[in-house]
Amino acid sequence: MATATRTPTPAPPDAGPRPRRGPLRTLWGSTIGKKAVMAVSGLIMLAYLLVHMFANLKVFFGPEEMNGYAHWLRTLGEPLLRHEWFLWIARFVLLAAVVLHGVSAYQLSRRDIAARPVGYRHRRRGGSYATRTMRWGGVIIALFVVWHVLDLTTGTVNPRGQAGHPYENIVAGFRTWYANVIYIVAMLAVGLHIRHGFWSAAQALGVTRPGAVRLLRGGATALALVITAGFLSVPLGVMTGVVD
Repeated sequence: MATATRTPTPAPPDAGPRPRRGPLRTLWGSTIGKKAVMAVSGLIMLAYLLVHMFANLKVFFGPEEMNGYAHWLRTLGEPLLRHEWFLWIARFVLLAAVVLHGVSAYQLSRRDIAARPVGYRHRRRGGSYATRTMRWGGVIIALFVVWHVLDLTTGTVNPRGQAGHPYENIVAGFRTWYANVIYIVAMLAVGLHIRHGFWSAAQALGVTRPGAVRLLRGGATALALVITAGFLSVPLGVMTGVVD
């Protein structure tokens, strides 16, 4: 009886070694890496907010103080840097932080949705209001940044402002009810974003001990209140006549 001979299956051709991914690309491709990018970029924006808030409070000391500070910013770094170079460098760093923060948040959100394609039947308990509104808060803040630039930087929506005179621009801008509403809503969204994002960033950077997390949550709440109150004091000062 003849025995059938089985033809061996040819081995697939060798595709060669896979190209190695660089460390930055590997970091960006991981969930931990994206959370770290969100944390670092968020801390950069938080530092900017603190400086910006303290600068805004100069409006209570009169136009000379406020306008003098604005002029100093334009000449900061001279003669090593040319006129306004420092401002443009700061704007570039801030823009990069905003873009990286937004892209990381979007991609992490898509990964979270892909990991649980079947939605929760019941809403999860324990999530704070700030946690549940982080996404919409980010959208509100992004839209406000566009408005803020058009209002106090380019003067596009603030025809009563004066180029190069931030004190006069602030007073003119906050004398309209709609500018006050936009600003107040945006600053409340900023406060909620900071409250949740600050301690989330600390966790992403490795702070996981329960005691330290509780301390950071309390600190995040205090920081959010201070920043929100500091920013809101400016339109309230204009509306009440303290700033005129």
